[in-house]
This record gives sequence, structure tokens and C-alpha cells, in this order.
Amino acid sequence: MASKIEITCIAESDRSSAHERILSIGGINFAGKHWTMSQDGAIKGIEDGKYSFYINRGGRVTNVIVATSASGHKYLKTFADDEQPDNLLSLPECPL
Repeated sequence: MASKIEITCIAESDRSSAHERILSIGGINFAGKHWTMSQDGAIKGIEDGKYSFYINRGGRVTNVIVATSASGHKYLKTFADDEQPDNLLSLPECPL
């Protein structure tokens, strides 16, 4: 069974295409420590059934899914988003 994990921050590149924008995701674990994971690692975890990610914006929970761009590149986005991962991009930058 997949671990359900909340994403509270991201690290993004200066690229404009959806599959290149997010470099990594992050949040706070049960011990109160920050965690980060590369977008590729998160995609693999979702596809392997290890992780299930979501965001919570103002009490509205939205699942994060793996999408594929028109050119065949995989990236993360929320279920509610169309082409661009806007809900994820609205999260704050992860601390260093």
C-alpha cells in the first residue's frame, strides 16, 4: 500500500516547459523534519506504488499524479491541473 505524503514545497528550475519546471518536491515528515525528493524519484515512487502524494491548499486536498508531455517526458502535476502543474508551482520554495 502506498504511503500518502503531503507536498508542502518545491524546488523549481527557470525552464518554462511543464516537465522541466519542478526539480524536486518536499515537505515535513512525522518527526517534524524536512524531506526532499527529486521529481524523478517521486515519479518512480508513484509508478511503483510506493508513494501517493497530495497537496493541501486552504483545506482543499488535491492528488498529485504523473503526467506525460506531448514530447513524451514525465512530470508531476495535480489531478485538477490541465497542461501546466500550476497547483504545485504555487507552493513555496523548499528550504535549503
